[in-house]
This record gives sequence, C-alpha cells and structure tokens, in this order.
Amino acid sequence: MKTLKNPMPDSDETDILGMHHDTDDLLENIKQLVSIGISLSAEKNTERLLEHILLSAQDLTHADAGTLYLLNNNDKLTFEMMRTRSLNIVLGGPNRDAVNLKPVPLFDAQGKPNNRTIAAFAALTGEVINIKDAYNARGFDFQGTKEYDKKTGYHSKSFLTLPMKNHDNQIIGVLQLINAINPETNKVVSFSAENQRLAESLASQAAVALTNHQLINNLRILLERFIEVIAGAIDEKSPYTGGHCRRVPKIAMLLAEAVNNTNQGIFADSSFSEQELYELKIAALMHDCGKITTPIHVVDKATKLETIFDRIKVIETRFALLKRDAEINLLQEVMSSTDEEQETLRKDYENLLSTLDEELDFLRHSNIGGEFMAEEKQQRVKDIAKRRYRDTHGEWQPLITEEEIYNLCIAKGTLTAEERDVINYHMQSTINMLEKLPFPEHLKNVPEIAGGHHETMDGKGYPRGLTREQMSVQARIMGIADIFEALTAADRPYKKAMPVSQALKILGNMKLDSHIDPDLFDVFLHEKVYEKYSRDFLTEEQIDDFDETALPGFNPLN
Repeated sequence: MKTLKNPMPDSDETDILGMHHDTDDLLENIKQLVSIGISLSAEKNTERLLEHILLSAQDLTHADAGTLYLLNNNDKLTFEMMRTRSLNIVLGGPNRDAVNLKPVPLFDAQGKPNNRTIAAFAALTGEVINIKDAYNARGFDFQGTKEYDKKTGYHSKSFLTLPMKNHDNQIIGVLQLINAINPETNKVVSFSAENQRLAESLASQAAVALTNHQLINNLRILLERFIEVIAGAIDEKSPYTGGHCRRVPKIAMLLAEAVNNTNQGIFADSSFSEQELYELKIAALMHDCGKITTPIHVVDKATKLETIFDRIKVIETRFALLKRDAEINLLQEVMSSTDEEQETLRKDYENLLSTLDEELDFLRHSNIGGEFMAEEKQQRVKDIAKRRYRDTHGEWQPLITEEEIYNLCIAKGTLTAEERDVINYHMQSTINMLEKLPFPEHLKNVPEIAGGHHETMDGKGYPRGLTREQMSVQARIMGIADIFEALTAADRPYKKAMPVSQALKILGNMKLDSHIDPDLFDVFLHEKVYEKYSRDFLTEEQIDDFDETALPGFNPLN
C-alpha cells in the first residue's frame, strides 16, 4: 500500500491513511461543500456570513469549538466570533455579545514575527497547522488556552488552524477549530486528514465569499463617500442647498418605512425590499446633485433685486436724490414766496417726503419674495416707477428701470421666469449626471427616482412631464419629501420656515390639484411621518397644534 510523503495526523479510528470513508460519505461531503459555497455566496450580511463560515466548518469537521479571526491593518488578528457547543458559548455575530478578548498581534514590540501563537503563525506563514494534543505540542505557546481551560473547566485538545486567503493569495483571516468529536463515541479525537481537506476547501470558499462581500461593501462605501463629496461641494457653494440634500433623504426614508408599516389603503399589502430602500436612499442623497452646475447668484437669490448685491440699496439712493431735489425746490420757491405760500410749500414738501417714505417701504417689502404678490401691488410698483430723478450729471432718469420693475413684480418667490428656468435645469442636469454613472443592477433606477421629484401626477411637472403612471412609487415619495423639506426649512435666504400645519395644508392642496401622489400623502398623514421628522429637524415654534381631519385632502382611511 502506498503511503503519503507528508502524512497528516491520523484519527484514532481511521486506517493508516486516515481516509477510509465509503463513496456515499464522500459524495455527501461534496454536496455539503457545494451547498455551503452557494449559501456563502448568497449571504449579504457580514455578521451572518462570518457565523455561517464558522458553523459550517464546525459541522463539516465535527468540531466542538471554533474561533474566527479577521486580519486588521495587517498587524493583528481580531476575534470576530467564538462558538463552543459543549459549553453553550456563543460570542460575536448577529445580535450577540462581542468577543471581549484582545487582538492577537502578528509582531512583537521589536517588530519580530509572533510565531509562538498558533493563529498568528498561520496568518504569517499561510500554513495549515493540525495539532493532535495542545497540552503535549511543541513549538507553540498554549498558555492562554490552558488559562482559559482552568476558568471554564474545558479541555482544549485537538486544534486545526487554517489561514483564509483571498484571490490575490493574501491572508484576510484565520479559522481555528478545536476538539474534533467522534460522532460514534462522542470522544475528542484529532482532526483527520479528510477533515483537514474539507476544512481547507471550506476556508478557501469562505475567503472568496468574504473577499467578494468586502469588495461589494467597499464599493458601497466608495459610492456613499462620493455622494458625500458632491454634497460637500454643493454645501460649499450653497449651505442651504447642502442642508436640503441631507434632510430630504430623512423624510424619504421615513415615508418609505411608513409605506412598509401601514395596514391601510392601497399600500397595506405591499412593501419595499431592503434593496429598494437602499436604492431610494442613494437617489435621495443625489436628487439635487445637478445644482452644482447652477450659478450661485440664482441658487441663493434671497431677494428679487439681488444679483451680486441687493439692488434695493440703489433704489434707496435714488429716493434720497428725490428728497434732495424736493428740498432744493422748496428752498428755491420759499425765497420768492409769501409767508402763506411758504406754509403751503412746506406742507406739500412734508407730504411728499411722507409719500416717498411710504413708497420706499412698499418697494422694500415687495423686494422680499413671498407666496403671492397681487396684481394691484404689481401695478403700484409700475406707478411708483413713473417718478424720475436727476442724476449726478443733471440728467433725468427713471426712478426704477424696466429690468428692476420686472424683478419687483415677480408674483411668487424671488426668481424671474428666466432664472427659474436656470434653476429648473438642475433637474435635467441631475439626470444627465446620474445616467452617465454605471450603476450596478440593484441601483439602476437611481436616475429615474432622483430625477422625478419635480414631476406631477397630472403630467405638468418637469423636466419630462411624466404622469403618475409613468413614475415609480419611490420617485413619487421623493416629490413629497422634497416639498415638505422646502416648506419647513429654516435656512432658506428668501423665506421663513413654515409651521407644520401650514406646510401640510399646502401639501393637501397639492394633493387635490394632482401635484403630489394622493395615496402617499395619506400615508404621510396617517403614519405621522411629519411628526417623526419634526422631532429631529424642526424648531419648537414650527411644531404647532392642528386638526388633521380639517386639512385639505384628508382621507379617513378607516
């Protein structure tokens, strides 16, 4: 009979080669390895993946105990989880207490390799170490193991320590199995040659699965950090826009979770998957990334006359010139008039000053963007603009230019139609930017979700004029989140923060006008999404009392 050149340790119950198993057992082991490999590849949660690796290794080799280490910063092994079945010890992993043990250093204080510790040796050399009896083994320091045994009453005997290597043959961790159990006698035996091969195969599969998982996580982190960089750039350019980009995702995710939790309305029997929720989160974080291309004087236009500075100051100077001219006229006419005429002239002068002050105050108020400017107020701006003043060169000039009239008569907000077109283009710019990114399959809908928050249910929105049926539910969620944040935001340069009741009233009217999704608005109300957001992001003054049933569009789902 042939013998192995480098035989592995025998089990007490195996033949000279330690490989005496019938074909059925061999096929069963292969099936088990294949099944484990498939399971490892499918697992998305890191803790569950690590637990699956350790438990599978224990099952394959009939090990009573096991420890899984991960290499940290290439200089130490951290305890990720420990399992000892006979002592019912379960540390590390999903919803478990962490392993409270110091990491195993790979090098000592002088930088020399830590070859005395079996796990460190495996990580440093890439070798598999199979110890038949730790208490009689030479070359390794098992003092820590013996102290652990004294405390617990356990007896650590056979050890199988395997390095875990990734596709680049780099060590990423160590799998250590302790006390192989003979299934027939229930006694501790050494790890057989076959068990070692099975464990090596599993360790190899586990390393590949773990590496792939880490690569995916790293790509995920890279994407999120990239998004943070974009948000930071927007923040540098326009702090309130950066704040908006951080708050909208909070509302969007709260509303999505509310859709998952509701047992009323059309969403009672539907829910978003974990993948769909993450896709919504990424889209929400990037929904205004196109504003990085929008001119700052438009993005942050706080008043109607603001460009580089607020031109109301220029109009104030012109009013001062009007008052100067009025005073000069008064003095000239007083010199050639009677006492009675002088009194009349002074009263007319004072009335003119009072009128000019009133008109300037009106223009100052008009310069502040509001929700609505009535036509009669717009007409008054035009009437005031008919006044003329004499400039420093003695030339007569209009008190308010045509361009200034156009700005002061903006009916809503601070932006002209042309400036609003510039702002609105940020949406198309966002879509253009996102569609150029090679999103993976599970994030392929990010451009559609992010690009739909200014669309309306009746197809009158922008940039594509989509109707409700043409939009995903996530995109419709974005619409409500974007509007509610904008209405309640306290950092806008052109408006005051609204109380919750007023913001909900506006949203209710938008529901009735087919601007926002009616069913999602119902969830927003009934699941108290606005309350959850308000507690963390709104001021006490904004959180007011109101009758929810009196809001426009309220629908009693029950």
